[in-house]
Amino acid sequence: MINKYYFISKFDTNNIDKQDKQTVIIYRNYSSKITNKELILKIKNYCKKKGNKFYLSNNIELAINLNLDGAYIPSFNKSTKHLAYSLKKKFNIVGSAHNLREIRIKEKQNVRKIFLSSLFKKNNNYLGLNKFRLLNNLTKKNTVALGGISKGNLKRLLILNKTEFAGISFFE
Repeated sequence: MINKYYFISKFDTNNIDKQDKQTVIIYRNYSSKITNKELILKIKNYCKKKGNKFYLSNNIELAINLNLDGAYIPSFNKSTKHLAYSLKKKFNIVGSAHNLREIRIKEKQNVRKIFLSSLFKKNNNYLGLNKFRLLNNLTKKNTVALGGISKGNLKRLLILNKTEFAGISFFE
């Protein structure tokens, strides 16, 4: 079974409808400073109806208060404030990292999984297969491949023995 994580920045039922039940929907909208609780609840209820788990990015407290399935901590968030919160057993916290220093921060934040990026997308954080494998071996946390994953290079994840990946364009 392949677990997938789909980052969305707006509520589009057409894209969510295309996903199977193994796809976790992560809402992240960094362009808006204001958190729209009504929109988040609308997405949560829609995902629940479709059988998808729903995570909120960069606001663990709100994710807990709205009884979501989990939260995503981006690489730029270094806070450990959430460690003082009491969490439900099934509440998952995941986070992303681009290098060893950020991996260590995510370990201190006690995330369940670390999204390592960017695996294939050739940007400032580009890792490629070898550097990804090296960083993967430097943590005991489960890692998830992120960045530039397409239907064409999906089989290359098998080289890394990865059954989980995250992205945006793959799902649209």
